[in-house]
Amino acid sequence: MNSRTYWGVGLAALIFLLVQLGALALVPSFEAAGYQTVEDPSDPTNSLYYIAAILVMTGFMLAAFKYNLDQVIRGIIILTSGLLAWYVFNVLVSPVVAVALAVAVSVALLVYPEWYVIDTAGVLMGAAAAALFGISFGLLPAVVLLTLLAVYDAISVYGTEHMLDLAEGVMDLNIPVVLVIPLTLSYSLLDAQADAKAEESASTATDGGDTADASDASDDAEVSADAAEVADDTESRGEEVSPDADERDVFFIGLGDAVMPTVMVASGAFFLDAGNLGLSVLPALNLPALLAMVGTFLGLGTLLWMVMKGRAHAGLPLLNGGAIGGYLLGAVLSGVSLVQALGLGPYL
Repeated sequence: MNSRTYWGVGLAALIFLLVQLGALALVPSFEAAGYQTVEDPSDPTNSLYYIAAILVMTGFMLAAFKYNLDQVIRGIIILTSGLLAWYVFNVLVSPVVAVALAVAVSVALLVYPEWYVIDTAGVLMGAAAAALFGISFGLLPAVVLLTLLAVYDAISVYGTEHMLDLAEGVMDLNIPVVLVIPLTLSYSLLDAQADAKAEESASTATDGGDTADASDASDDAEVSADAAEVADDTESRGEEVSPDADERDVFFIGLGDAVMPTVMVASGAFFLDAGNLGLSVLPALNLPALLAMVGTFLGLGTLLWMVMKGRAHAGLPLLNGGAIGGYLLGAVLSGVSLVQALGLGPYL
């Protein structure tokens, strides 16, 4: 690992930390505002409904990419970003200011989707989504949800590989479904995309040569252009094809990888009576939630180490597994039985 790699790992860890701290801070306010989305948070079938919704949405997005409806997906996500931002701002400032700030988030994504704009919107979306799910999914539903999603993520990446197709489809849409982790502060996502388009245009123009005399030169230029395309793909999708972290400028992490383990953090803080840690800025934080955060970061560290080897990996088995394991350890250390920590009491 070099300084570029350390920068990228540090930025990814910071984003995850901001999502988790944001969700914990929002939990009491979201509950007071009546944002809970289900009538019975302890019902584990809520998790099954959510899994079904994910499958439907995944199918919709893959179909949209197949039929060149990419901009429809982009529009939906940008609107969703504004809505989730409004949830956050609405509990912090006046309603009028909240609407203005939420609109500003959507407009920024629409007109200037640089990497730091995408990641900032991603932090807002992630914290809001995790807090909403955290107060809506009780302990057992949260564990069921994270377990099923970890299995689904592994199958979709290593088995069917349709998650890789989905990631490739959203990569160029500049939306906070994917967090952008540059390895240098000077990196520009917009410039990199502009360069890639210019190289593609140059390659297309080269392929259009008609004269026999230009044939050999055209072939040479085509090889150069193809090599440039491969190099660009290595930089922009490093986790899929790059053999070495030194050869890339950026890597990507799905926003869901930050949100899903944070659901366990928020749910454990909200639903488990384990005594809080006495932090005024995070009144909901207890030991199980804290160790769920620690477990998430252990999973993240392992995931990033694997990604830096140059291949895409399923994140949720490590991240969700770390969050659940840390949560259960924290519950035991707090004197809470595993039956209570897992929300199994009503079924035993």
